Amino acid sequence: MSFLRELYKKYIFSEHLPFEARVLNMVCVFGLLAVTAATAARIIEGSPPIAMSAMYSMTVSVVLLLYVSNRFNLYRQATWVALIFICDVFFPVVFVTNGGIDSGMAAYFVLCTVIIFLLSNGWACFLLVLANTTISVSCYMVNLYYPSVILPLNTFQRYVDSIQSFVISGLFIGFVTKTLSGMYHAEKKKTDAASRAKGDFLAQMSHEMRTPMNAIIGMTAMGKAASDSARKDYCLGKIGDASAHLLGVINDILDMSKIEANKLDLSPVSFDFERMLQKVVGVITFRVDEKRQDFKVRIDRGIPRTLVGDDQRIAQVITNLLSNAVKFTPDGGSIRLDASLTEDDKDSCVVQIEVADNGIGISPEQQTRLFRSFEQADNTTTRRFGGTGLGLAISKRIVELMGGRIWIETELGKGSTFAFTVRLRRSEEGGHEEFLSPGLNRATMKVLAVDDDPDVIEYFGEIMDRFGVNCAHAKNGEDALAHLRDDGPYDLYFVDWKMPDIDGIELTRRIKAQSDAKCVVIMISAAEWSAIEDDAKAAGVDKFLSKPLFPSAIADCINECLGPAVQEGWSEPAEEVADCFKGYRILLAEDIEINREIALALFEPTGAAFDCAENGKEAVRMFSDSPGKYDLILMDVQMPEMDGYEATRLIRALDIPEAMEIPIVAMTANVFRADVDRCIECGMNDHLGKPINFDEAVRKMRKYLPAKAREPLIMPRLALDGERSGKHGLRA
Repeated sequence: MSFLRELYKKYIFSEHLPFEARVLNMVCVFGLLAVTAATAARIIEGSPPIAMSAMYSMTVSVVLLLYVSNRFNLYRQATWVALIFICDVFFPVVFVTNGGIDSGMAAYFVLCTVIIFLLSNGWACFLLVLANTTISVSCYMVNLYYPSVILPLNTFQRYVDSIQSFVISGLFIGFVTKTLSGMYHAEKKKTDAASRAKGDFLAQMSHEMRTPMNAIIGMTAMGKAASDSARKDYCLGKIGDASAHLLGVINDILDMSKIEANKLDLSPVSFDFERMLQKVVGVITFRVDEKRQDFKVRIDRGIPRTLVGDDQRIAQVITNLLSNAVKFTPDGGSIRLDASLTEDDKDSCVVQIEVADNGIGISPEQQTRLFRSFEQADNTTTRRFGGTGLGLAISKRIVELMGGRIWIETELGKGSTFAFTVRLRRSEEGGHEEFLSPGLNRATMKVLAVDDDPDVIEYFGEIMDRFGVNCAHAKNGEDALAHLRDDGPYDLYFVDWKMPDIDGIELTRRIKAQSDAKCVVIMISAAEWSAIEDDAKAAGVDKFLSKPLFPSAIADCINECLGPAVQEGWSEPAEEVADCFKGYRILLAEDIEINREIALALFEPTGAAFDCAENGKEAVRMFSDSPGKYDLILMDVQMPEMDGYEATRLIRALDIPEAMEIPIVAMTANVFRADVDRCIECGMNDHLGKPINFDEAVRKMRKYLPAKAREPLIMPRLALDGERSGKHGLRA
C-alpha cells in the first residue's frame, strides 16, 4: 500500500507536474479501476467474447495512455486521445456490445461528460460535449429503430450491469471531487506560503536597500560639511562601500527576476580557471582580514588551466558561498576553498568547488529552506547579518544550468561545507600549460619555504613538485637557519611574516647577512603590505606575495626574480593602467547630465576626446554632419526623442562608408541577455553595462580602436605585485 501511495503522490500531487498532467493521471488511474471493475462484472455476467474484448481493449488503452504520457511528457496529446477514444469511440462500442439502452449506459454518458469538463476548456470543451452528446443520442436512436444490432442482456446481466455502472459513476464523481479539493488546498497552501515569503522578502529588500541609501545620503551630507580632507575621504570611502552593497542587492533582485521568468542565461567563454579564482579571492580577502580569519585555498593540479564556461557566473556562485562563510564564521575562525577534478574525459570535465568553515552551522530544519527563493535559513538572519536571502537560490539555478548540483554538509555549532559541481568544456587554447619560464634551470634552482602552518607548507610543496623545482621546507625561523647552515644559501626564500620566536622580518635580516647579494627573499602573508612595508624593506625583503597562495602567483614571482631579466635590488615597477587614446574622438550619446559627467571623468585618463549628444536624434545628426570625425560611438539605449536602437539603425542606414564601419557600443543599464541580443540585432557591435567598469570599458576601446597611434599610458604603480585589490569587484 505504501508503494501505491507514493505513486499516487508522485503522479497526482507532485509539484513537478503541471496541473493538467495531474488531472489526466487522476482520470486515467480511476478509469483503469473502473474498467477493471467493469471487466469483473462482465465475467460474473458471463458476457459474450465480443463484450470481453471491448473491456480488454479499454484496459490496454488506458494503461498505454498513462505510460506514454508520463514517459515522454506528451500530456496535451494524451488528453486529446483520451477524450476522443473514451467519449467518441468506446461509448458506441460498449453500447452495442453490452445491451444498449437496457444497460447502465446513462451512467457512462455522465462519466464522459464529467471527463470532458475536467480535461478541456473553451471551445474545445464545447465541441467535445456536442460530439459526445450527438454520438450518445445516435446510439439511443439506433437502439430504438434497429434493436437487432444490439447484443441483448438477460435480467441478471442487466441487474449486475446497472449496479456496477451507478456504483462506478458515484465513486468516480466522489473521487474526482475529493482529489480536486486536495489539489486545491495543496496549491492554496503553497501559494499562501509563497505570498508570505514574497511579502517578507519585500520587507527585507526595503530594509536592505534603504540601509545603504541612508548611509549614502548621510555620508554625503557629512562630507559636504567636513572641513578637512581626511574626513571627506572617510565619507567618500563609506559612500563607495554602501554603493557597492546596494549594487549587489540590485543584482540579486535582477538575477532572481530572471530565474522566476526562466530567462537566466549563460555566456560560455574560454577562461583561465585559476585567474578566475584569484579575482574572487581578491574581492573577499579584505572581509577576511577585518575578521582576522584564516583563509586557505587549494587547487587540484589535475584541473586544466584553461576551460570553457561562464566564468562570471561561476565566480558569482563562489563569491556568494565565500561571503556567507565569512559572514557566519566568528572572528579568528577558519575558511577553506578547495577545487578538485571529479570527472575527466576527452572533451569536458567536472570540477567540484568546496567552501568549508567552522562557523555557526545550520540545523536540519533550516537546511530545508536554504535553496528556496525569497527565504533564508533563519528569518532573523537579515537583521543579524544582512543579505537578501537570494544568493543560494540564484547559485542553485546557475549550477543546475551548468549541469551540476549544489549541496551542504553541516552540523549546528560546528561549521558548514557548501559544495557544488559544474561541467566545463576543455578549451582549444590549451590545457596544462607550463607556469615557469623555459629559460629557468630547474635542476640547479634551490628554494626554501618557511611557514609555521603545516597546511601551507604541504600545499607549497605540492606546487613546487608540480613545477619540478627542488624545494626545502622549514617550520619556523630556527629551522630555516639550520637549513641555511647545513645546505648553504638558497636562490629564493619564501618567508612567512608571522611566526613564533623569529618572525619573517628578523629571519630576512639573518638570511641577508649570511647569503650573497643575489638571493631573493619573498615575504608571504595575509596581512596588508602597507602594515609591514617599511620594516620589510629595511630588512631586505625583495617582494611581497599575498596569502592565500596560488600556483600562478608563485610562478610569476619565480619568473620575475630568477628569470633572465631579473634586476638586482628593490624595484617599484610601473603599471600599465590603461591605454592612451590621444588622437581619437568618441561620440557619447547620453541623456542624463550626471551620467555624462561621470563617463567623461572616468574616461579622462585614456586621453581620448569626447563629444556629447543628449539623445539619439542629436547623435545621428552629429555623426551625419561629420562622419569622419568620430572613431567610436558609445550609445545609451533609453533616451528621449529617439532611443539608442533607432539611432543605431538610422546611422547604419546612412549612405556613407563610415556608417557601416563606425563601432557602436551600447552603454546601458539594460544588462539582460535579451537586451544584449537586441543591441546586436539593431546594428551595435558590443555592449557595456552600467555602472561602468573602467577596466571593461578600456577593453572595449582596445578592441575597436586601431592599435596604431596608441601609446601605453604609464602611471605610477600604487601596489606591489601580489597585493590584493577588490576595487572593481564581482557580483555577489
